[in-house]
Amino acid sequence: MGRVLVTGGAGFIGANLCERLLTEGDDVVCLDNFTTSTRSKIAHLERHPRFDLVIGDVRNPIRIDADRIYNLACPASPPKYQSDPIYTTETSVLGAINVLEMARRTGATVVQASTSEIYGEPTLTPQPESYRGNVTTWGPRACYDEGKRCAEALFFDYRQKYGVDVRVARIFNTYGPMMEPNDGRVVSNFIVQSLRGEPMTIYGDGSQTRSLCFVSDLVDGLYRLARRAAPSTPVNLGNPNEMTVLEIATTIASVVGLPLTISRQPLPTDDPTQRCPNTSLASDLLDWSPQVSLTEGLVATVSYFRTRLAGELNGGSPLAEAAE
Repeated sequence: MGRVLVTGGAGFIGANLCERLLTEGDDVVCLDNFTTSTRSKIAHLERHPRFDLVIGDVRNPIRIDADRIYNLACPASPPKYQSDPIYTTETSVLGAINVLEMARRTGATVVQASTSEIYGEPTLTPQPESYRGNVTTWGPRACYDEGKRCAEALFFDYRQKYGVDVRVARIFNTYGPMMEPNDGRVVSNFIVQSLRGEPMTIYGDGSQTRSLCFVSDLVDGLYRLARRAAPSTPVNLGNPNEMTVLEIATTIASVVGLPLTISRQPLPTDDPTQRCPNTSLASDLLDWSPQVSLTEGLVATVSYFRTRLAGELNGGSPLAEAAE
């Protein structure tokens, strides 16, 4: 138990992590500016006696004392991080500096939420932490990919120069309750389109792959990473079960209970065609592996979206837009 700061704590993964930390007995401080998140995700947590909300921007210096820091502050959905690429890069880079300076001042352990996008369009699969990636600095996703790469470099530089206790998690595709309906990710897109009776949008021929990790498993990996001996390298966190996008669409249609219909669109620029983690390092160092099956996770996620979109599906105003 201790005092924990979660930057971006009102986001999808952040809100789920805050819940887990409270369950473990920690005092939790959530820092968020609600640029791409919604306060509704943490409304139930604000009633908890060990939860504090600080409305602030991670790009500014942080004056909070904590024993551990999880830095999750950054737009993560492609439409949102591409809408203001300079803001996205600033959040990754200046945010990393500010949480690292706080950790340097307080002696806190700090966990960086990095991303599988570090690997770009991979020429090696599954991707191990040693793979250096195949990325571009000028494509539409560069603000996110390169911002996260720079943040990783800063984390390891602060370890080397100042002895800051850092850990870096490379997060692969994650899904589950508290996702936004319009976040542009494959699972939320498919579920929302299916519930609305719309065709599922598949980019390209649907043969591109993703590996889907349920959010409680991902949060467990982050939780363990902060409490084990610091690894000397980043650590992949994700589900190594690789599926094509078409297979994911078929599975979601089955869980929703409606026929699969498809609308095909061109593959977006720099959208990775293959994504699968090598998680042997997380297994060895953290004794961690995903526990929630895809079907079990999708049932929970579909139930969440049915509730989230209840007014719209019953003929009322669209909750997806109203909640933003």
